[in-house]
Amino acid sequence: MKKISLLLIGFTLPLCIVHAQKTTQTENVFLITVDGLRWQELFRGADSLFVDDTGMIEKQGALLEEYWDTDPERRRELLMPFTWSTLAKEGQIHGNRYQGNRVDLRNTMLFSYPGYNEILTGRADDARINSNDKNNNPNVTLLEYLQRMPAYQGKVLAFGSWDVFPYIVNTERSGIPVNAGFDMAQGPDLTEGERLINRLQKEIRGPWAGVRLDPFTHHYAMEAIKKQRPRAVLIAYGEPDDWAHDNRYDEYLHSIRQFDAYLKDLWEYIQSTPGYKDKTTMIVTTDHGRGVDKATWTGHGTAIPRSREIWIAAIGPDSPALGALENDAQLYAAMIPRTIFQLLGLSYPGEGADSAIDALLP
Repeated sequence: MKKISLLLIGFTLPLCIVHAQKTTQTENVFLITVDGLRWQELFRGADSLFVDDTGMIEKQGALLEEYWDTDPERRRELLMPFTWSTLAKEGQIHGNRYQGNRVDLRNTMLFSYPGYNEILTGRADDARINSNDKNNNPNVTLLEYLQRMPAYQGKVLAFGSWDVFPYIVNTERSGIPVNAGFDMAQGPDLTEGERLINRLQKEIRGPWAGVRLDPFTHHYAMEAIKKQRPRAVLIAYGEPDDWAHDNRYDEYLHSIRQFDAYLKDLWEYIQSTPGYKDKTTMIVTTDHGRGVDKATWTGHGTAIPRSREIWIAAIGPDSPALGALENDAQLYAAMIPRTIFQLLGLSYPGEGADSAIDALLP
């Protein structure tokens, strides 16, 4: 009976995916997430309350030369130079609450698994997704819907620093390859780079049990992208959230700057590669926010309501170059799946999914 049910899903689901008349240039999508990066740092750089607090950094004064300026726009450029030199000029960034532009989560859990489920499925599911436990996601993600389509089958990949991602993507059901946690690159045709990363990951251990350092996630992803040329990619970086939980504001800032460098690396590869150049949209977001003062910034969840405050950025051939939006507007993470499908010229089949982000569409 289980096998029959799976077959029925396989045969009936593609019938629900309607191909709209293709009016967009986007043929590939890179969905990039970074765990727990607050909108405050994104839009104003290093926080004046934290940047030289002796309880949150290794050495007083150590961050000032790299990250501090009295001008908040200069501070954000110091922290995330690619984001503010390229992404903001050629794309758009939503969530600057200082200007009344808001992005929020619809789920009320306000931690990672519910956040990623919302980003990937288009709706909150507080009844079933209410822990970070390693339970297979009962919901179908946008990646799985694409994987079930002939044009995308075998061309969907996922990478994550957190070892729960195989369950969030439900690789057992979806068949989508997920390299996450401390997974190694596998297969008979490993590149020299993949073999080296495998060796280094065995030798270099980060400070957390379930989350590897982001350089491994990034370079595994880059090697696989260059080798396999996927059409839909999820890359989920994790360090900022874990450093914040450890109350290490110095390492939190360093990991954000490194994340920004990884965005630059990805976008430069996309724009220099035939098949990706001017045919790929990159959407960037976070799974949750966090507290805003010293007592709460290390955490997030229902007890810290402002951790529902997030942000969304995008760059690609169909999304107008609007920069950092300053209009009074409200978006949600749950709007991402339908937006991605419309950029690809498809109708999103997920029942109950949120509407699309009109600003990202032509």
